[in-house]
Amino acid sequence: MLGKLLLFPVMGPIDGLVWLGEQIQERTNTEYDAQENLHKQLLTLQLSFDMGEISEEEFEVQEEELLLKIQALEEEASQQEMGSQESFIESPILS
Repeated sequence: MLGKLLLFPVMGPIDGLVWLGEQIQERTNTEYDAQENLHKQLLTLQLSFDMGEISEEEFEVQEEELLLKIQALEEEASQQEMGSQESFIESPILS
């Protein structure tokens, strides 16, 4: 207990950085999994169409929905990347 209190000024920021890294990794994995899942659904849809299980009209409607979702995820990721780059550029350099 006393050791934790004495080491808190050093370990506090380190623990904070570890937590932040874990949060970033978790969000990245979630976004990747969502996009991967949409690609798998698109592939399954294509196979269903190729095997004659769904009509061309149904295929086109579902394909468009999936492609729009994939595009939205990619745009969101791009905007977040641009936002993080802008905040990095705007942040003052400590001397």
